[in-house]
Amino acid sequence: MTILAIETSCDDTAAAVVRDGAVLSNIISSQDIHDHYGGIVPELASREHVKGIAPIVHAAMQEAKVDIDAVDAIAVTYGPGLAGSLLVGCHFAKGLAMRHAKPLYPIHHIEAHLYSGYLEDPTLPYPSICLVVSGGHTSIFHVTGPTSYSVMGSTKDDAAGEAFDKIAKLVGLGYPGGPHVDRLARTGNSAAFDLPRGLIHEPTYDFSFSGLKTAVRREVEKMRSKGTELPIEDLCASAQTAIVDVLVSKTMRAADDLKVNAVVIAGGVSANSELRSRMSAAAEQRGIAFVAPRLGYCVDNAAMIAFVAQMRIKSGMTEGLGEQIPSFSIEPRPMRSR
Repeated sequence: MTILAIETSCDDTAAAVVRDGAVLSNIISSQDIHDHYGGIVPELASREHVKGIAPIVHAAMQEAKVDIDAVDAIAVTYGPGLAGSLLVGCHFAKGLAMRHAKPLYPIHHIEAHLYSGYLEDPTLPYPSICLVVSGGHTSIFHVTGPTSYSVMGSTKDDAAGEAFDKIAKLVGLGYPGGPHVDRLARTGNSAAFDLPRGLIHEPTYDFSFSGLKTAVRREVEKMRSKGTELPIEDLCASAQTAIVDVLVSKTMRAADDLKVNAVVIAGGVSANSELRSRMSAAAEQRGIAFVAPRLGYCVDNAAMIAFVAQMRIKSGMTEGLGEQIPSFSIEPRPMRSR
């Protein structure tokens, strides 16, 4: 089975072709236009998707060396995400499916991230614990099979990726903030600032990062009021370690409590070097498998969308889908400009 997938949930325009689990192409176009504004401007994002979606889909099919006649099905992200961005991808996919009489499969964006570890390593065992951590989401899932999972905990306020972005903005770094903080943290002192670890000792698997953001802002304001030069590397290292402490602690507590065979981290923040190394070490200490997808599968991408569509087709979970164009609606998630 050959699946063409489209992903436009936020500010990346992506298309991929996957055949029987093998990724033939995975094209991602990031929108640099938002860098000037220090965050995503939804209206600009949707306009950029309109300009880029046709060329990106064409490039994905060219790289995969397939034409539309060789495609068995089309998959598309229907949410959550920015409403305007989702509309572009969904309408393009619907039009393509109608024009060429292809079945269309709407796929949930977070579910796709959830299984990106299995896209990376198909031998990964079940059950597993998966931490999906990005700019808009931070959640722990118990994954018991190819199409079965449950939410164990989520963020009560800000996602970890949003915390990285806001902290980066506070100290004058660019957007997205995560890579900048990660780079500077490598030469900083992570013990320089005593920052809060929200909910780390709570028995739940939920997260909270708003207190950390506030604490960093107060430190920055205090030093600036005194005319003190900001120790940016130390601030980045301290903040990053505080975030990673919570993510590793909660994820591994879930793994211990449910006695799973594997741990996966997914989403944009799973590219963070400290998170990957510390989660790997914690899993090794417990003797369980660990997977952090390659960077191309961490960010928003269409290969994971095609992979989940393929799993659902194989499992027979195609209710409401198939020969007819499904009348699905998008599932927007409000996202304010940063």
